[in-house]
Amino acid sequence: MESLITAIRAQDEAARFLAWPGDFDLDRGDHGEEVHLASGAALEGFAGDGAGGTFFFCGEGGEERPVLYADSEGRAALIAIGLPELLRLLLVAPWWRDCQTFTAEESRKLAAEYLEDAPDLAAQRDRAAEALGLTLPTEGDALARLREVALGAGENFVLVFTPEDEPYEPLIRD
Repeated sequence: MESLITAIRAQDEAARFLAWPGDFDLDRGDHGEEVHLASGAALEGFAGDGAGGTFFFCGEGGEERPVLYADSEGRAALIAIGLPELLRLLLVAPWWRDCQTFTAEESRKLAAEYLEDAPDLAAQRDRAAEALGLTLPTEGDALARLREVALGAGENFVLVFTPEDEPYEPLIRD
């Protein structure tokens, strides 16, 4: 089976959607500062966003590994278990960083802002998902899963700023 990273690189339309509105770029995997997981597990930056945030694979393995996101402001959270789950989130709720309550209602309000700039956003999203072979959850389900992962399994994935041995602040709070 082809890796999703390889598929993204091969599918221009999917890569463009993930770049905007997803704010996910496979060419930005360097976090810019030295970090590690408190557990000592492996950490691999593989993508980033335009604001200096980084997506990391945690532990050993492939694209099924947990994905931690760290922003440039010293906050981090586990946001998905595996690359497929992350991509589903980015495709259906690319505004996830702006969510406070992680509800479908909040997501619809945030989506409205994006739809003003790109009225065909849903069609673009659907084509990107099809190109990557992904079936999509509802926005509400994707955001509920994000919250579940961040507040559940995420407790075991604490990112530490290595030079000061200080943990990042939680990006998502209960």
